[in-house]
Amino acid sequence: MSQSGPNIPVHRLALRVREIAQLFNSMDPTPFLNKDLDPGANTFIETWASVYPSRSHFHITIHLEQWPEDGDPTSMLTEAVHNHFSYKAVQTRKSLKHLLLQGRISFAIGIVFVSLCLLGANAIGRLGDFEGFYIARESLTIVGWVAMWRPMQIFLYDWWPLQKQIRLYLNLGHAHIQVVQGK
Repeated sequence: MSQSGPNIPVHRLALRVREIAQLFNSMDPTPFLNKDLDPGANTFIETWASVYPSRSHFHITIHLEQWPEDGDPTSMLTEAVHNHFSYKAVQTRKSLKHLLLQGRISFAIGIVFVSLCLLGANAIGRLGDFEGFYIARESLTIVGWVAMWRPMQIFLYDWWPLQKQIRLYLNLGHAHIQVVQGK
């Protein structure tokens, strides 16, 4: 690890591959610049990067055994890796947006439902002190608040891992890529 700029850590990863094709998903028919990284390579890079602080910079060195005949692949691989992780950031941002929309809809439904349950529980409470009324009143109160579980889970817990993942992908989408020949 080294430092970059005002206290921004730089973390380094060395990938060793025999040929360029090993980095890409063999089932993806698009050219290299638009190709998905191989799932194993993607997982390896994400897992490695995820342990570092979100404001880190990354430097990935790709050690390539078989240098391509058509010249230095650095710019092509840089663009391919950046495109891959930038695309994943966009997709994760869409997932976050969808989750927050689901949370707002769930929250609106939950508020209406808990209000109806509390109004019902209040009406039952006015009927008397009979134990059956007490159980019904408390049951409605509990059911109403349980209906708020999912919206609260979304707004308290579910969104921030996606936000962290977006930052990770953006950082990887701007990683410095270096390609060197040899093992």
